[in-house]
Amino acid sequence: MPVINSLAERKEEMREWRRELHQHPEICYEEVWTSDFIAAKLQSFGIEVHRGLGKTGVVGVVRGNGDSDRAIGLRADIDALPMQELNEFEHASKIPNRMHACGHDGHTTMLLGAAKYLAETRNFDGMVYLIFQPAEEGGGGGLAMIEDGLFEQFPCDRLYAMHNGPGLPVGKFAAVPGVRTAAGAFFDITIQGKGGHGAFPHLAIDPIPIAGELIGSLQTLVSRSTSPNESAVFSITKVHSGDAYNVIPDVAVLSGTVRTFSMDKMNDIEAQVESLAKGIAQAHGGSAEVSFRVLFHPVVNEEAATAFAGNVCSDIVGESNVFRSGDPGTGSEDFSFMAEKVPGCYLIVGNGETSSPLHNPNYDFNDDALVYGGSFFARVIEKELPAEVA
Repeated sequence: MPVINSLAERKEEMREWRRELHQHPEICYEEVWTSDFIAAKLQSFGIEVHRGLGKTGVVGVVRGNGDSDRAIGLRADIDALPMQELNEFEHASKIPNRMHACGHDGHTTMLLGAAKYLAETRNFDGMVYLIFQPAEEGGGGGLAMIEDGLFEQFPCDRLYAMHNGPGLPVGKFAAVPGVRTAAGAFFDITIQGKGGHGAFPHLAIDPIPIAGELIGSLQTLVSRSTSPNESAVFSITKVHSGDAYNVIPDVAVLSGTVRTFSMDKMNDIEAQVESLAKGIAQAHGGSAEVSFRVLFHPVVNEEAATAFAGNVCSDIVGESNVFRSGDPGTGSEDFSFMAEKVPGCYLIVGNGETSSPLHNPNYDFNDDALVYGGSFFARVIEKELPAEVA
């Protein structure tokens, strides 16, 4: 069972949708144009549309033929990133410092293509919820939709989502059970000292040496406080302090990110950051305050749903083009919160071996992948909710 013919025939139409979305990138909770575009498309397909969950989220409802009470959710993220695009092709971003550098324009288009097919054919028995989620890039949009009653209003038996994979050839999928992405947190450590003249350091409490000692100590959270059987990433990415050559500043601020494959390890690191920061600052006569914000939980693919998804992928592209095992990545994804509520699978679809990396100013979604992702979304519904045979 290869890609769906009608979707292949609509490849050019889907390409036009994707490129229009690419030209109008919007970041978290600002996706007004994007939500309007999605809602208008769904309504033109004859699909019932609900708006406002997670501020700018959109949910489409497609009822199949028959009287089954089963329901499947399909989720796509819709937001862009606050970065300047360097591509110069015709469909490059029209909005300064905004870019679809993670392929959410492609994810949205794949789900829209499947939505049009499902609305036309309705060759399934049950309910499909098309979930277009805002603010995936660190804004907590998935959790916001849940808190606004997503699964109370649209209860799902299973849930599927997809992300493009640069480096993976177009026409290949990865459907791997277990932990797939890392929990992710951002932190800020504010070190309070006592400012003074650079020529009289004994009259001040210099926050910069405190920051330096703390940077070295924090690295041991991975090298000496994490089991070799576990994985964690601790990165200090910003160091801010001082404005003048001859002034000892009052404050130094360290900021960065943490990635782990379990929430237990994330909670352990948070406690250790708090303890080290306060202890080292106090030892030098200063003080420290820690803001530690967990933005993502790990995405965990449910075994049965993932095996089912892999079989659907195999039907489309052949078993040799489906990866069913592999190591998790240290990137993060807030589909994690939805997957904690509903068993599901987060797949990877190939974006091409020559694709630029995600979050790169030269990135672009590969339009050749649209028909593969769209076919998966459509086929998984027809397989999960088979129509009654007359």
